[in-house]
Amino acid sequence: MIIGVPKEIKNNENRVGMTPHGVAELVKRGHTVYVQASAGQGSGFPDEVYQGVGAQILPIIEDVYAIADMIVKVKEPIAPEYKLIKKGQVLFTYFHFAADKELTEAMIEQGAVCIAYETVEKPDHSLPLLIPMSEVAGRMSIQEGARFLEKPQGGKGKLMGGVPGVRPARVLILGGGIVGTNAAQMAAGMGAEVLICDVNLSRLRYLSEVLPKNVKTLYSSTHNIKMELPTIDLVIGSVLIPGDKAPHLITKEMLGMMKPGTVLVDVAIDQGGCFETSHPTTHSEPTYMVDGIVHYAVANIPGAVPFTSTMALTNATLPYCVALANKGWRQACKDDKALALGLNVVEGKVTYKAVADVFGLPYEPIEL
Repeated sequence: MIIGVPKEIKNNENRVGMTPHGVAELVKRGHTVYVQASAGQGSGFPDEVYQGVGAQILPIIEDVYAIADMIVKVKEPIAPEYKLIKKGQVLFTYFHFAADKELTEAMIEQGAVCIAYETVEKPDHSLPLLIPMSEVAGRMSIQEGARFLEKPQGGKGKLMGGVPGVRPARVLILGGGIVGTNAAQMAAGMGAEVLICDVNLSRLRYLSEVLPKNVKTLYSSTHNIKMELPTIDLVIGSVLIPGDKAPHLITKEMLGMMKPGTVLVDVAIDQGGCFETSHPTTHSEPTYMVDGIVHYAVANIPGAVPFTSTMALTNATLPYCVALANKGWRQACKDDKALALGLNVVEGKVTYKAVADVFGLPYEPIEL
């Protein structure tokens, strides 16, 4: 198979779809890999390293799309890439279709085979290709939240861990999954007072056992969240419904319960955001204010630490890339039900029910 790795063109996206290590594994199995010039530069992988493991370098993005049977990326294609995608071409990347109707319609129109990292799901309901970036985003959410709590950034001017004689910041984490757990670990390590919410009591019991003692658990309900908001300094939104839009757990009305300078970090923004007042931002302009509350809603948080993120992502995606290249997408998905759940749009048909439901589009089960 011919695999193409284009350079990411989303704002400040420095990750790349595959490390040289991943390329070497594909080349070793007889596949041809084309990498766009400087695609790995932002992650610390110059062209010469890719060439050293057998990749061929192409100068422009158009060349990569034109030659490849399968495109391996990090982020969803954006408007300048839509027309480059060929009918029947496999795209293996994060898509987050439910939050982007224009993207969904474009992929339907192009007739691509869209396999979304975020909906590849194992029988135990774990999301193996979302986990590594969720780990990064969870840890980064606290790092960024601490930064924007500083007064020059619009925050309250609070130090996360306080100092002897001065209380630390209070952090509310909505969602006890991978993002929330990693956020809680980081916030606790910085010395903050942490509350982590979820609707799953079994998960809350587990978190209560494994997280540090400065992390307390709270059942997630509108009433309980409202009770905490007046004394909270930083809110992390990390709610995920695989393939579907995130629910709004903080409404615009609830902003009035928080003190000015409170920071909201919406890690769920890729799936539409879990704060009603959220809209996607970029690393170059990461925040905005609504009613005195700082909103951070960068849609590609892990892109700020591309070396770590790219390494972690390729570690997770490579076995699936190898299967797709060796067998073709049809056989690979037939052999692996987890990978088959990654199929969201196939040759003009929406094959993931949550995406079809969000936009009122016809749903065609992949079995058909």
